[in-house]
Amino acid sequence: MPVSLHSSTGKASFDDIYDRDDPRDYYARMAELDYQIPELAKPHFQRLLAEYRTATGIAAPTVLDIGCSYGVNAALLRLDTGMAELAEHYRSTGDTAKLIDRDRELLASDDRLPGVRFVGMDASRPALDYAHAAGFLQDIVHADLESGDPTEAQRRTLAGADLIISTGCVGYITERTLLRVAHAHGGKLPWMAHFVLRMFSYDPIAAALSTLGYRTERAPGMFRQRRFASADEQARVLNALADKGIDTTEYESDGWLYAQLHISRPKK
Repeated sequence: MPVSLHSSTGKASFDDIYDRDDPRDYYARMAELDYQIPELAKPHFQRLLAEYRTATGIAAPTVLDIGCSYGVNAALLRLDTGMAELAEHYRSTGDTAKLIDRDRELLASDDRLPGVRFVGMDASRPALDYAHAAGFLQDIVHADLESGDPTEAQRRTLAGADLIISTGCVGYITERTLLRVAHAHGGKLPWMAHFVLRMFSYDPIAAALSTLGYRTERAPGMFRQRRFASADEQARVLNALADKGIDTTEYESDGWLYAQLHISRPKK
């Protein structure tokens, strides 16, 4: 199929699969590209969640997933499953209501994190509505905080988050969004863990968060996000990385987008 590219990043645009009433087209397209980053992120989020519980004594924390789409990270964390299994799960016929009922039944029988509350924030209302109706997300925030402050109702929802995660939205969101999310908490500083493509610098975010009292560390390792959607996308991304002085020899040149994990915690 033809691939359109974001003019500002050179990355493929998948906007058309985020406005469907259910995630069947989303998972089908992501499976074609071996989309891996949420599954690779899963053990890191699990470990950080355990560390947060130990450090704070909060046994039932709230996780805010920014750029959550159809609740992918919540589904992976709450179920004993991976991306391939989820793609197969949604390779089915039937209407959206039946899919929602099936997901709710699955969660009722196999929720691995029953004490954790998941909140999703995204610019796609249909994706949020599905994830909420299916039960993957207990609450949702439909907002674009790059362009403005949250409403009072949105601020109250955001203020409940203890741990903030993302697996690919940094670059489309900047420190503007993360500062607005952090400010929603008043004096409380939620922990953050963001998987960020190498073409986007986390430095401006780390610097902005530092002014609020955060310290940021980059975890070791590189994480495959997905295969390039086209030769044109790869060429544009390689050029963008070269312009930043980033060596792609062992990474993007092999046909995959790569991300790094940045963890921001309150300073001791």
